[in-house]
Parts: sequence; structure tokens; C-alpha cells
Amino acid sequence: MIPQGARLTDAMENERVETSVTYKLDWMNNRIVGMTDSLDAVKQAVFKILQTERYDFFIYSSDYGAELQGLIGEAPSFVRSEMERRIREAVMQDERVSGVTDFQFEVIEDFASIRFTVISEFGSFGEEVTERV
Repeated sequence: MIPQGARLTDAMENERVETSVTYKLDWMNNRIVGMTDSLDAVKQAVFKILQTERYDFFIYSSDYGAELQGLIGEAPSFVRSEMERRIREAVMQDERVSGVTDFQFEVIEDFASIRFTVISEFGSFGEEVTERV
């Protein structure tokens, strides 16, 4: 028997449940090694975002990647504030990320290293970026 009278509402018809399941990348061997989800998928996405220079690859939208190059020769105080802003802006493009906090900045010779915490819907984790300045 077919149920009668049931109807999907407009809200139900347009609702999509997003998943974070994606291919798991083995960076050491440049291979795909199965699937990953939840916190590990967010970690992988953040790593990929920070390794991709924004606007350099036509395959990505202009919202994808980070603008971390181009700070060579700038004052350390400027580099610190710009790296924080650029990292936060890049990582927050991922809808699963709700915040980027606890920035720690260090300059050693010609390199700036910045450590921070990424807060996502699946939990928090630490990340680090090092750039030539």
C-alpha cells in the first residue's frame, strides 16, 4: 500500500547533508590510500589550503588557498600581522572550521614560523606554517 497525504516541504527538499568524507592522501608516497572523515579530513583540508598559493592555480576558485608569499623583506611586525590575517582568512573558507586561535610567531634568520590552533566542528588541532621572509 502506498502512503497517502505525505508531502515534502520546501525546506526538506532543499536540505542537503554535507559530509566530510574524502580521499585520504599519503603525502610521503604521493598516493591516495583510502578514505578519511571528520577531524582527519579537516586536518588534511587545512594542510592543502595552506600549501596552495591563492590565485596560482586555475583549477581552484579565488577563495581557495593562502596568500603567504610576497612578504619577503617586510618588517617582522608586518609579517606577523599579515600571516595571521592571511592564514585565518584562508582556513576559515572551510565551513567545518569555526575559528583559528593561539597564534605564536617566531622569526629565525630568513624564516618566519607561525603556530596556531584550528577549531573545527570535529575538534581542535595545532598547525604550523614556515615561510621565507
